[in-house]
Amino acid sequence: MILRCTARLLSVIKERADSSVAGPSPEDWYGNLVWIDRRKCLLLTHAQTLFPIFAADVRTADLRPLGSFVVSLIAGALESEVLSPETFGCLDPQDVHLAKTADRSILGCMNDMVLMTRHVIAATGGLEYCDVARINRQLRRDIHSPRGRGYARPIDMARTWPRASD
Repeated sequence: MILRCTARLLSVIKERADSSVAGPSPEDWYGNLVWIDRRKCLLLTHAQTLFPIFAADVRTADLRPLGSFVVSLIAGALESEVLSPETFGCLDPQDVHLAKTADRSILGCMNDMVLMTRHVIAATGGLEYCDVARINRQLRRDIHSPRGRGYARPIDMARTWPRASD
């Protein structure tokens, strides 16, 4: 699994991107670290389906090793949406390779997700009062237009993955 990390995420985990990683792939995941209510939060997004996973109040220690943390988040998200554990392929925490981000359109969609998440958190009175499971459910059902292929909901794209890339 390739996890394309923003510079901010790489800086916090004190890791370097693997320069030998191949170019972007529809199977990649993207990771961004954002601060909400002065707490670190992680947003993961699958490149092709834009299937998001938002984790609130993440500690730096949680992010080490990053592979284990990310794989457990993905597995939990798939279970919560009643999707097969193999929806996005084999998830092996020992086989997570870090790379730099490669697609600005995915980062743009992630920025939209963060804006919506900030709004929902503010409306509920702050990070400590929000329902993270509800935020994730809502993020996965918002409509996006990944790279001009029409508008789709990430949950629907994930249900048809890998046919979503056809």
